[in-house]
Amino acid sequence: MTAEYRHLLVKRDGDTITVTMNRPDRRNALSADHLTELLAAFRAAGDTDATGIVLAAAGPVFSAGHDFADVAARDLLGVRDLLTLCQQVMTTLETVPQVVIARVHGLATAAGCQLVASCDLAVAADSAGFALPGGKGGWFCHTPAVPVARSIGRKRLMELALTGEIIDARTAVDWGLINYAVPDADLDDAVADLLARATRGSRASKALGKRTLYAQLDRPEADAYTLAREVMAAASQLPGAREGMAAFLEKRPPVWLD
Repeated sequence: MTAEYRHLLVKRDGDTITVTMNRPDRRNALSADHLTELLAAFRAAGDTDATGIVLAAAGPVFSAGHDFADVAARDLLGVRDLLTLCQQVMTTLETVPQVVIARVHGLATAAGCQLVASCDLAVAADSAGFALPGGKGGWFCHTPAVPVARSIGRKRLMELALTGEIIDARTAVDWGLINYAVPDADLDDAVADLLARATRGSRASKALGKRTLYAQLDRPEADAYTLAREVMAAASQLPGAREGMAAFLEKRPPVWLD
């Protein structure tokens, strides 16, 4: 994790890597350069032995979404390339083996809201807000709606996407977009607490579990069971599973070697 970035700050503290978007003058808008750095940083973090990754932001806004100055300068093929790059960032959040948690303050709109929805977990300050504002403008939030839909359900997605209005952090919890909303002063502690609880146990087991959860989510129930059953059977032979069962049977604390 020694790479230098223009638009990010990357820091490792123990088992946690924090990736902080650092374009406060542009409201952390997601230009191609910014997205390219996010993709590189998350891929690099995914290759480490860290157990958790925090996605944070500097300045008063978490992320205002796509950088319109970048988008407006592109033709059809250029915009398609930009959206493909953005999709790669979102899918990387899901495919890295670590638990990824969004630390949200201020506004997370459009592709910024997409970032939050694509993280495994999310904690927001009470001052945060979430929106898919394309519904009240000229460029609808088609791609940001994809992971948001998988978090909040159809009717709430339609309200968020069609009205373009901002929902507050407490509403975002109620709708299932984020896990917790906390007072601003408690945000860092709440992120650390949830990440600590979510990264306990065998790293290999957790990584396989995360990958399988995403793989089965959108499958029909019978197909989901087929996939989950085979993975769970195979996982029973992993060292972490063996150690966890032995520790339970022997009434002792487990010793994780991975």
